[in-house]
Amino acid sequence: MTTVRFTDRVDDSIWAAARSARAWLDGANGTGDTELTCRILKLSEEAGEASAAWIGALGQNPRKGVTHTREEVAAELADVVFTALVAIESLGLDARSTVTACAAKVRSRLS
Repeated sequence: MTTVRFTDRVDDSIWAAARSARAWLDGANGTGDTELTCRILKLSEEAGEASAAWIGALGQNPRKGVTHTREEVAAELADVVFTALVAIESLGLDARSTVTACAAKVRSRLS
């Protein structure tokens, strides 16, 4: 039986896009600790948008009703994931290796 690794299933263009986004941000905003802090804090902003979309999908706010679909929630969650990849790259680390190690840690807990 062939074992398929997590990274074998993730399109290489995702990792390249995260590196490209980091390089673009580096060029536009620099690479100091303040910029890195903003990139990490951006995760909270994106997570908030995902939370707001889920609240909208549930119609939790009676004044607004249902405002989002599950697909829109998923798109917001994808923004969180991609923002995290850029933040990892901004730390000077390889996002692919970091995510692979995280997936291995989770798999070991499930065994």
